[in-house]
Amino acid sequence: MSGRKNILVTVGLVLSVSFICSVFAVMLTTHYDSRMQFDLLNSVCGEVLEQDPGAEKIISAALKEYTGGNADGTAKGDVLSALGYRISDFSKLQHRGNYLFVAAGALAGILLLTVTLLYRNKKEAVRIQALAEYLEQANTGEAVILSTTGEDDFSKLEDEIYKTVTFLYQTKEEAVQARNGFAENLSNIAHQIKTPITAISLSLQTMQKDNSKNKSEQIQKQLLRLSHLEEALLVLSRLDAGTLIFQKEEVDVFTILVLASDNLQELLTETGTYVDIPELGGMAVSVDLDWTMEAVMNLMKNCMEHHPGGTIHCTYEQNLLYTEIQIWDEGEGFLKEDIPYLFERFYRGHNAHEGGIGIGLALAKEIIERQNGTIRASNKKGAGACFEIRFYSH
Repeated sequence: MSGRKNILVTVGLVLSVSFICSVFAVMLTTHYDSRMQFDLLNSVCGEVLEQDPGAEKIISAALKEYTGGNADGTAKGDVLSALGYRISDFSKLQHRGNYLFVAAGALAGILLLTVTLLYRNKKEAVRIQALAEYLEQANTGEAVILSTTGEDDFSKLEDEIYKTVTFLYQTKEEAVQARNGFAENLSNIAHQIKTPITAISLSLQTMQKDNSKNKSEQIQKQLLRLSHLEEALLVLSRLDAGTLIFQKEEVDVFTILVLASDNLQELLTETGTYVDIPELGGMAVSVDLDWTMEAVMNLMKNCMEHHPGGTIHCTYEQNLLYTEIQIWDEGEGFLKEDIPYLFERFYRGHNAHEGGIGIGLALAKEIIERQNGTIRASNKKGAGACFEIRFYSH
């Protein structure tokens, strides 16, 4: 509200209170006047009776004729009350107009006060609604700079909202710039790795021709590791930059698990590891098949590396809220101090597999969470390390 509106509200409140005070003043004055008349008549009648006790009937008849004969109780030592008269008997005829004025004034005061409060409340509601809409716009990034229309109780709040929204915009811009910078750096690093990979590949081909078998195998392992690092960094940079698009479709959970296992078959055979995937009926999730399969492969590979030669177990179930997938091994499980950091980028636990780069679990987490899912790691009772994935329906 502006200063002019504040003045109107103040004047309305003052007038309302003034009306109400006037009503009470009139009521008190009327009562005092009636009391004075009553006391005066009481003194006069008492004096008359003292001089002429036989005049009681005459006085009573005269009073009845004046008041209309409204006797209602007596009071000891009070002549008029003893004769059946009250203060109201002497005031209702003379001050009937006063009572009408009192009633009209009271109604006018109450009405004016009510209208004033409703007006003020309406204006406050409009201001609150405007501020609420501004906050909604701020949440969607559509807010504009507020311009105050005057000083009122909401002006300070309006100013604080403006400063807060401005600060949030600045913070958001800085965060976006930092994220884009990080994604660009990751992408640059990944592309820079291509050069040594190409050189190593050429050297490896030359060494293979020279029959340097041992050195060739060592270089081949390092080359494979660099290739995995390059691919992971490129994917992470695309995730951070928001350029990785997921093509969601309804996919059966059993299909995802089988395809992930098939893509790891060479490594599984090499380590003598078996993947147990029971067929538990059709359960579909809305995900990108290729990328979700990539995430599951990283989890299976982690289980295989920590318990080679064993069995990787899979199970899944579905309810109205989410579809849950569990993947676990029969190894020793995670160390307690490693669990909070397993999904951090480049984190390698105390029992990490030699040659690991600490990106696989972080990448799996990013892929799953970008598809309305969650993942957590724990130690399964009576078994080993366990990964629990949940894809939510809504």
